[in-house]
Amino acid sequence: MTLFSKQGIMNIQTEKTTRRKYIMAHELEIVNGNAQMAYVGDLPWHGLGTKVEHDLTPGDFQKVAGLDWTVEKQPLVTATGLPIKNKEALVRSSDNSVLDVVGTGWNPVQNSEAFEFFHEYVMAGDMEMHTAGSLKDGQMVWALAKTKESFELFDGDVTDNYFLFTNPHQFGKAINIRMTPIRVVCNNTLTLSLSQNADKMLTVNHRKEFDASEVKEQMGIAREKMEQYKSMAAHLGSKRYTPDNVIQYFNEVFGAPAKEKVDGVLPFTSRNSKGAFENLDVQPGAEFAQGTWWTAFNSVTNMTDHLQGRSNDGRLVSSWYGRNRKVKLNALEKALEYADAA
Repeated sequence: MTLFSKQGIMNIQTEKTTRRKYIMAHELEIVNGNAQMAYVGDLPWHGLGTKVEHDLTPGDFQKVAGLDWTVEKQPLVTATGLPIKNKEALVRSSDNSVLDVVGTGWNPVQNSEAFEFFHEYVMAGDMEMHTAGSLKDGQMVWALAKTKESFELFDGDVTDNYFLFTNPHQFGKAINIRMTPIRVVCNNTLTLSLSQNADKMLTVNHRKEFDASEVKEQMGIAREKMEQYKSMAAHLGSKRYTPDNVIQYFNEVFGAPAKEKVDGVLPFTSRNSKGAFENLDVQPGAEFAQGTWWTAFNSVTNMTDHLQGRSNDGRLVSSWYGRNRKVKLNALEKALEYADAA
């Protein structure tokens, strides 16, 4: 058994970070020049990864994505060889690298368990593996599966439904499963909760053993959530905005509302709010329900998913896990408020 010193781990992490910055500007993990990702269909956002057939099992998908490695906890010692109490190194089998330092009560969940979660649904024909990959040098492993559920509004505006399973090998991060509707015409995404609290995702803490059957009991909520989202979208598409209130909407979403008009015109309070306004009629899918709150909401998601940030991968991480996820949930809530008042 390998003993890891605290200083040794710091050196390893520094080398990994330096190497990562040198070889790529992506959040996506690169090993031996190959992106740790597999996908079905069109080339994904960064132009990297391995294209696979539609009928792969979750286990085969895991292997092609380069995620067929395990994690285990190993003892942690000081530079002088003394054991460090209540702390262990989380070690990856493929290259013996340290993913993080965790407490002794932290239970790793293997990548195979994440993919096995989808096996029952894929074999029954209810889902199809779509994309899987590794971010942040293996600290964040995710898998996206497409369901059979979708809806169409406004004569051709289609939204498909996906499930996103995230398995973090990182202290302080919980396993989470979310419903992820994706608008086909523009690939705008929104990760929605499977709980009754709109901003709470279905999570499993690493301090207890992962029980897939327990999680699956709550998956039935997904169909109800998709119907709710369809009703929201239809409602937004039936209500029109005015120039003033759509400007104020973008100001509220991206910054702060304008207090008063300047020369008879409501000013923008941030560069992003101005960008979202200018994007209204040129964004992909602008022809559907033009001039409505559905278009206004999608202008926000188009900004966060495709226009903001330095890299496509960075935008993905922010849209799924970070600040922009909250921006989009807030944008949906505010759009519904404005639509109700229209």
